[in-house]
Amino acid sequence: MAYVDHAFSISDEDLMIGTSYTVSNRPPVKEISLAVALLLFGIVGIVSGFFMAYNRVGGDQGHGVFFIVLGCLVFIPGFYYTRIAYYAYKGYKGFSFSTIPSA
Repeated sequence: MAYVDHAFSISDEDLMIGTSYTVSNRPPVKEISLAVALLLFGIVGIVSGFFMAYNRVGGDQGHGVFFIVLGCLVFIPGFYYTRIAYYAYKGYKGFSFSTIPSA
């Protein structure tokens, strides 16, 4: 019988043993902090846009409307992923940290 060095051989059995399919439910800190930052910047954009539109900063209401629209576009994904992270943290059924995409 010949000597076979298994340290350098790759077989299907080795691949199945090496990978585990356990679901890690640890909170993704980087993604959650990005979602919270989007949420906060969206709120600031909406509030400052209303302030700018009301006081006609820049001579007309166009600048304020632009900030309101930009704030809404930033607020929506921030709110969505922050809500998923909060519900996953609280342990609600159907929510887990694995549904938050990696950044």
